[in-house]
Amino acid sequence: MEDQTKNQAPEPELSVSQLHQIRLDKLAALQEAGEDPFRLTRYEVKAHSREIIDHFDSMEGTMTSVAGRLMSKRGMGKAVFCDLQDVEGRIQLYVRIDELGEEKFSKFKKLDIGDIVGVDGEVFKTKRGEISVKAHSVTLLSKSLLPLPEKFHGLTDRETRYRQRYVDLIMNQDVRRIFEIRTAFIKHIRNYLDERKYLEVETPVLNTISGGATARPFITHHNTLDIDMYMRIATELHLKRLVVGGFERVYEIGRIFRNEGMDPKHNPEFTSIELYQAYADFHDMMDLAEGLLSSAAKEILGSYEVEWLGSKIDLTPGWRRLTMADAVKEYVGVDFDTLRDDEEACQAVEAKGIDLEGCERTWGTALYEAFDQRVEEKLIQPTFITMYPVEVSPLSKRSPQDPRLTERFELFINHSEFANAFSELNDPIDQRGRFEHEIALRDAGNEEAGMMDDDYINALMYGLPPTGGMGIGIDRAVMLLTNSDSIREVLLFPTMKPLD
Repeated sequence: MEDQTKNQAPEPELSVSQLHQIRLDKLAALQEAGEDPFRLTRYEVKAHSREIIDHFDSMEGTMTSVAGRLMSKRGMGKAVFCDLQDVEGRIQLYVRIDELGEEKFSKFKKLDIGDIVGVDGEVFKTKRGEISVKAHSVTLLSKSLLPLPEKFHGLTDRETRYRQRYVDLIMNQDVRRIFEIRTAFIKHIRNYLDERKYLEVETPVLNTISGGATARPFITHHNTLDIDMYMRIATELHLKRLVVGGFERVYEIGRIFRNEGMDPKHNPEFTSIELYQAYADFHDMMDLAEGLLSSAAKEILGSYEVEWLGSKIDLTPGWRRLTMADAVKEYVGVDFDTLRDDEEACQAVEAKGIDLEGCERTWGTALYEAFDQRVEEKLIQPTFITMYPVEVSPLSKRSPQDPRLTERFELFINHSEFANAFSELNDPIDQRGRFEHEIALRDAGNEEAGMMDDDYINALMYGLPPTGGMGIGIDRAVMLLTNSDSIREVLLFPTMKPLD
């Protein structure tokens, strides 16, 4: 941008409250003069910043109108250069006294950084080659009554950025790019599934039973019915009811609520995509997950190569597929294929320093804890871990080869879970038994254990075809695509503890 700062006197150091009062006084003066900007209801925008820059050759010398926020003002004489920020970026304004006239130019100079203006003017290029709009008229559309953060350092404090996302978006263009990528990713999901004849549906957020996952729910109360209700922790059970009803391919993108801790990878409310396909299994779901995520990176970022949390990740299709038992054998050195007794399995992993305190002492629990405590953290490149123990998979189908295991996978990238999928359990008798096991765990004090859903059992009694199902965390996928180290970076308004 043009540098016209040599005639500008240093700004006095004033407090935010002092600057706020100055701006209130300016607003009062405008209102007294019958020029209240807040009475304006519309302004015609004919072009945006990027459009003008990209099409300068055809637009040079033409009149247009732009609108946005003043981000800088340079020069205090008879000409002022400004940066105007709109939804597409920034463009320079050139405002001269001989174009506006002395009175209007004087009013313009009283505008503050942060004010929102509309500008009618001519598209041109300055002597230094800067594409600009030469203002013929300037209209104050909204008065900014609070100053923006200090211009050289912007808004950097994370707590403030998350609490005042609106200021964060004004000051940090990289943040705006994160949420543009998020929107592009969600659009990509819809296009990818719609092309494969999936039907997008909506299911209830409030339920009388907490089910479909293992998590502590949020509980609320319905006044009219005088009953407690649970905010959903998953969309699974309703979506599979629809497969029973004849919709062979369904998906839902929606908010999920879990009353759990907060850390860089977890927020109490988050967005997931869950999908179910009749006459498919967990192998089909692996193909779908790999295709969806790899194509998203290629389409949105232009490359299969991404960097996340300090690691270079290769999303080129052909991801590794590894059973949990093989992963534990490779990374921990315990061969579960040779361990047939529950106690023998538990002792084998305890000998490796794996803690089983508070766990059920079973072969499956020992396998899962060995993986969870020692293997997950070592999975950097995309890896499908398959064949989970039945103890941790209450809704997935048992393996025909080994009934202690289920046809389930989780996708890990850089030791983070990205997808969870099953060959869905469609045996209503087996499903009831697993619900009863969850109830026993809940009665023993596990608040995250599931509940009995008699209506879902009733649906299964009518017949659920062989079905593959999968859930993908959208927030974590966006973290990957934007190289973000915290889920709060990819949520517009993350959950925050109230200020005192």
